Amino acid sequence: MAVDTERLHAFLGKAVGDLGAAISASLILIGDELGFYKALAAGPLAAAELAKRTGTAERYVREWLGNQAAGGYVEYDAANDKYGLNEEQALCLADPNGPADLPGAYELVEAVFHAKSRTLEHFRNGEGMEWGEHHPCLFRGCERFFRGGYNANLVGSWLPALDGVMDKLGKGGRAADIGCGHGASTVLMAKSFPHSSFVGYDYHAPSIDVARDRAKAAGVANASFEVADATSYPGRDYDLITFFDCLHDMGDPVGAARHARQALKDDGNCMLVEPFAGDRVQDNLNPVGRVYYGASSQICVPVSLARKGPALGAQAGEARLRAVMVDGGGFRRFRRATETPFNIVLEARP
Repeated sequence: MAVDTERLHAFLGKAVGDLGAAISASLILIGDELGFYKALAAGPLAAAELAKRTGTAERYVREWLGNQAAGGYVEYDAANDKYGLNEEQALCLADPNGPADLPGAYELVEAVFHAKSRTLEHFRNGEGMEWGEHHPCLFRGCERFFRGGYNANLVGSWLPALDGVMDKLGKGGRAADIGCGHGASTVLMAKSFPHSSFVGYDYHAPSIDVARDRAKAAGVANASFEVADATSYPGRDYDLITFFDCLHDMGDPVGAARHARQALKDDGNCMLVEPFAGDRVQDNLNPVGRVYYGASSQICVPVSLARKGPALGAQAGEARLRAVMVDGGGFRRFRRATETPFNIVLEARP
């Protein structure tokens, strides 16, 4: 078979880029943990200056800086032999309240390597892995990665896109955040709407402990957290029920939708924030889809299968989610309220 040299070189060029990204993943985590990005965000530094400021070994720091500059994560001033972050890099690498916490995303990458041997067996036996069985870096990474999107969009565009929700929460409503994890979304809503009450539910008890600490640290008194499953949490007559990047992971998403319908007021709103996905495979063959298929095969699908669930996956798409919420859950109105490059925001109403 004749080999197309141009296609071969193009593929190898792409593969080298991917290899460079993969080998750099641990270095991004190291740079985050050692405070390199925060130091560089304050102003350009030579390798020796960065090492001194962070209490690290200059020889290793030089190699780290070379790697980061080659990958476009750090800028290099050859004339002065100094490295720094531009405003956009600093926003994504050194600001926990920015629109994207990239080091947090790399904690998710770390988590899948911790689970690699289990994942290998999953491909052979079709079994699953509970959320709580993962390394704790998964829970930290999820909080950091998703919090950026919530900071950038939740109060400014997602909630306003829902019918009447801003008015309800402004006056004093009741909301439940299902699958809340470390409570990033719950705390943000509670801070933004002090007259309303928010309760976060999650079946992973250690995450609920962290969520309570986060609420205390943020000084919010109108947010509480309880350990509960998505199909059996207490309470009725909620004005708003939210699912942030979690419904597709669940063992019984239809049961979760049905329970939300029962717990919601007749004029209430249910918000579903899900990974951005089209309904066909070919719609998702892009960089965002690549990330989500990777996470789905190693995290989302195993979590659902561990509970004998349907394994919707992170690329479920709007049509499958509509079937869950309307056909299975009993909601009568369902629409795409808004979207970002990383999420679709869906609204279900009785």
